[in-house]
Order: sequence, then structure tokens, then C-alpha cells
Amino acid sequence: MPSIAIVGGGMAGLAAAAKLTQQGQSVTLFEAAPNLGGRARGLDYKGLRLDNGQHILLGAYHETLNLLALVGVEESAVLMRLPLRLQVKKLLTSTDFLLKANPHLPAPLHILYGLLTAQGVSMSEKLSAIRFMANMRLKRFTLKQDQSLANLLATHHQSPAFIQFLWEPLCLAALNTPLAQASAQIFLNVLRDSFTKKKQDADVLLANTDLSALISEPIATYLRKNDSVVETSTAIERITPTNNGFDLQTKTQQYQFERVILACGPHQLKNFVETLPKLSTLTEHFSYHPITTVYLQYAEDVILPEPMIGIINSLGQWVFDRGQIAGQKGLIAVVISAHAPFKQTQAALAEQIAGELKQVFPHLAQPIWHKVITEKRATFNCEYALKKPENTTSYANLYVAGDYTKGDYPATIEGAVRSGIKAATLIV
Repeated sequence: MPSIAIVGGGMAGLAAAAKLTQQGQSVTLFEAAPNLGGRARGLDYKGLRLDNGQHILLGAYHETLNLLALVGVEESAVLMRLPLRLQVKKLLTSTDFLLKANPHLPAPLHILYGLLTAQGVSMSEKLSAIRFMANMRLKRFTLKQDQSLANLLATHHQSPAFIQFLWEPLCLAALNTPLAQASAQIFLNVLRDSFTKKKQDADVLLANTDLSALISEPIATYLRKNDSVVETSTAIERITPTNNGFDLQTKTQQYQFERVILACGPHQLKNFVETLPKLSTLTEHFSYHPITTVYLQYAEDVILPEPMIGIINSLGQWVFDRGQIAGQKGLIAVVISAHAPFKQTQAALAEQIAGELKQVFPHLAQPIWHKVITEKRATFNCEYALKKPENTTSYANLYVAGDYTKGDYPATIEGAVRSGIKAATLIV
């Protein structure tokens, strides 16, 4: 009997499979879609490889970087590592914010120096931000009780300008949740890991290839080379407990396994409650936020001042120059996080985004083409005091893995990888 089944080929499932394979376990991974990667995958469009969403990694994502190293991915070959430099522009004004970490100082002094020398805010606002960070450090970035990030920032007298230029963009990028709902504790966990340990942890890592080539394809190759099985376009329709483990049923075939990791999305657990009813309460209280990425192709000589730039007072929040990042000259990606459903067409949305970019970067002409990609359930709503499930379940030898399980991180690649590795560790 094959030993372990992993249902779901997203980041958590891939991480669990790689970890178990490294330990010599017999693993079969099932993915319903034709391609692996889940919400972090590449796709083809007009002769280019795009991502279903423009993702970034951080230097603090140690488990993700270790996973890539395990499967033979050399970081320097596929990732652009940029020391922390956050430039944020305000639409319809000449106000720019710039925070640049000092590369010559150790953590956390490199960040404190960056806050002290930040451009676009007053000295009193900068000192207030430094006091906030110092206070959080004294408390080990741990709150007695979780609260909204908006409330935490108000309690620590963060100015509207600093919130608008720094804390809110970081919250949307990391948690994909508005300030009034976002978990302050989860946000502090990300700040702790990124800003206070090693200065390289604050680095921004941008992939010079698509996410499938960066993560899922190398992992799949590693799995197959080490005698694990990867089945794509294979949807598991039913999981039934037996005396010896579980029966997994597809449309055409039945499999038997001793242990199972469910690494599908939290909203997909309901697909299995008919035979596993105790799963029904794990995530029924979850809600979700979308992320939309708008790709705009300009002339090949178009270059932005930075590879990544924030914009406020606008629909789009983060702008990426894919020419500088991935050699896709003139291609700009704009990310819209935690947004309400759009009423306009994709063409009208792309036109609005292009208009906003024109206001910030007057040298831009009309884009040649656009591509709009929306992940409707890109992340769970990372609200404060959210009860997240453990990796273990009420069923012996059945585990769940995903960025939504109990842990320090929000719905990020690192959160998913950590959960997958934890599930793999528990299963053996």
C-alpha cells in the first residue's frame, strides 16, 4: 500500500511532499488542475510567461529559500535580491515617501536609521514610528490580546501620513486585509522576522522567471527523481476512512493510503465533508479577499525609476517593472489588493490603471495591450482574533496543510510552505 497521499499541489502540498521525500517516505501528490502551484503559478500570454499574481518574497522567508535549495534552485540565478528600499508616490500630488535601510548597519539599527532618514514625513512623525518599533521590540512583538492593526497604530500615535505611506501599504502587501480588520499580531510577526534579526531578512526578492519555473516545476522534478509520484489533472472526489487508512476516489480510480495530508484551499475542505464530517467546522467561519494583477505592455524602451514602487490615493497599490525584474521590456504589473468586486469591464479597469500610472509617470504613452488576472480567493481575510485550525484533525492520520492553518504568518508563500513542512513533520 502506498504510504502517504497529499491532496493539493499548491505551495503547502509541494513543501510537504518535498520534505517527506527528503526523509525517504513514499509520497503520491494529487493535483486537480493541469498545473502545480495553486495560487502561485505561471501562465502563457502573447508569447510571455506571466504569473497569476505578482508575488514577492522576503529575505525572512527562510523556509521557502531552504525548500528551493533542497530541490536544486540556486537563489542568485532566479531571484533579484534588493536591500530594503520602499518608494511610495502619492497620486495627484508631488509628495513622495522613501524609506531606505542602511546597508552598513546591523539589524535592527538599519531599519531605525531608515525610519529616521525617511523622506516625505516630518521629524516628529519619524520619531513616533521609531518609538512604536522600539516599544514592539521591548514586548518581543507580542500582544497580550490580538486587535486590529488600525487600533494598534492609533494607540501608538502613528500619524495619518506614516500610516498611509508605510504601515497600510505593508499591511495590504503582507496580509491582503484592510487595516480596520487586519490582525495586528500577524502583522507584528512579519515585522519581527523581517526587520529585527538579520539585515538581509528585510531584503525584497523578486523572481526573474515565472512562479511555476521558480517553485513548482523544480519541486516536481525533485519529487519524481526521488521516486515520489506526481499526478496532475487528477481530482480526488471522495476520501473515506477505513480500518487501515483511507480510500481516495477519483472519477475513474480508487487508491488506498495509510496517511493523508489535505493541502487544498480552506474553502475546498467542504468537498470532503460527506465522508469526513468533522472537517466542516474548521474553516466555515473564514472569509476571503481577492487580488487583481493588471499587466500593461508599453513600448520596450519604457523603464520606471525603481523595479517596485508603491502608489497611494489610487486603485493600484504596488507597481512592478517587469523589464527590470524579468527582462520583459516595457511590461508593467500593477497589484490591487483586498478590493471590492469591480463594476467596470477588464478593459475599463486597465484603462483606469493606465491613467493612474500616467499621472505618476508622465512619460508613459498608451499601453499596447493589457491582461487582467483576478484571484477571487487569493487569501483568507487575515482578521484579528481569527481562529485558525491546527494541522492535525479529529481523524487519525489525516492532516491539513495550507497558509490558513495555525501559525505566525498570513496567507503568503512562506506561510504555506511552513504549514506544509509542519504537516510533514507531524505525519512521521
